[in-house]
Amino acid sequence: MRQRIAHFLGVQPEQVTFFWKGRVALYAILKAIGIKPGDEIILPAFTCVVVVNPLLYLGAKPVYVDIDPKTYTLDPAKIEEKITHRTRVILAQNTYGLAPDLDALFNIAQKHNLFVIEDCAHGLGGHYKGRLNGTIADASFFSTQWNKPFSTGVGGFAIAQNPEIAEKLIFFEKSCRKPSFRDQLQLKMLIAVRKRLRSNFYWQAIKTYRWLSKNNLILGSSQGSELTSTEMPAGFAQGFSIVQKKVGLQELQQIEKYIGHRKNIAKIYDSMLKDVGIEPPWVPSEIEHTYLKYPILVRNREQFFKKAELGKIELGDWFLSPIHPITDNFSLFDYHLGENPIGEKIAEHVVNLPTHPGLHDEEIEKVASFISKNQTEIFRSFTEINQQ
Repeated sequence: MRQRIAHFLGVQPEQVTFFWKGRVALYAILKAIGIKPGDEIILPAFTCVVVVNPLLYLGAKPVYVDIDPKTYTLDPAKIEEKITHRTRVILAQNTYGLAPDLDALFNIAQKHNLFVIEDCAHGLGGHYKGRLNGTIADASFFSTQWNKPFSTGVGGFAIAQNPEIAEKLIFFEKSCRKPSFRDQLQLKMLIAVRKRLRSNFYWQAIKTYRWLSKNNLILGSSQGSELTSTEMPAGFAQGFSIVQKKVGLQELQQIEKYIGHRKNIAKIYDSMLKDVGIEPPWVPSEIEHTYLKYPILVRNREQFFKKAELGKIELGDWFLSPIHPITDNFSLFDYHLGENPIGEKIAEHVVNLPTHPGLHDEEIEKVASFISKNQTEIFRSFTEINQQ
């Protein structure tokens, strides 16, 4: 698996390390950099709480910066006003598969002597100015969770361009405890169930899965304590398992096909939106988007979801808030509502159209038909939101 990933990304095998989840890979990178209590880390105010938590586990302070309304990625123009003598890192998130303006971020980082870490949880296979996501910054981390570019159920890995970071990551990987037999068995069963899940049961399945995960009854993307506490859960720093490796090797054989599939679906959605006068997601010419999710902005998300559920239309809700899926008690995660109006506004209105490999022509047409019929409930652009 290490050799396969290294070959795909064009790096050396010793630059790749594997972990139980992508958030563990981020934690390992931060440890390797030497993040200490009180250090500050810049990240977008449009992310997932599981990215925030590893910072808090180390006693670091997340410093949220607003996003560009066209790309949903970190806005470089708003970073420097947030930098202090304690700032150590900029987290450069690929949002929905789109890389941020990395040249601008690197210029800021060089000026202030900061590390840049690519958050490639959404971005495997995408490019920034001809270079693959995850191979550009000092280090990067990837997720192989259920909905990611390729899946091992849960899982993640890190890439380090900096040799000192790479060496420390290898040590951390070796020091991680192995997942228990129970965890591996449960993961194996969940993978088997997911393979047999039909899209008609999407809404029921997603609600059940999230409830079970939140209450720590099954392995999940966001376990209960990660949503209610900033204390590191027991067993957080686990390594990669045999189950994940076997599934990952199979999935990697299809990775180019999966990425191509998502891009083709995005083209269909682009055309459909243009036909009804709605701006499709904007992609800078020098960046290659892989469309892990395809975002649109709707007037009333709750009502839109209700219609979709009745019509058995699959839709996603990344991100429900600036630190998804948190919707209250934001101060626990050092977030203060009102500080990042663009990220907060988009989080109120964004909906994701599906692009995953299991989506067939009939289902794509059904989604497109639903969007066309409900076009008056969709904003033409972000600018229109502020005019309502």
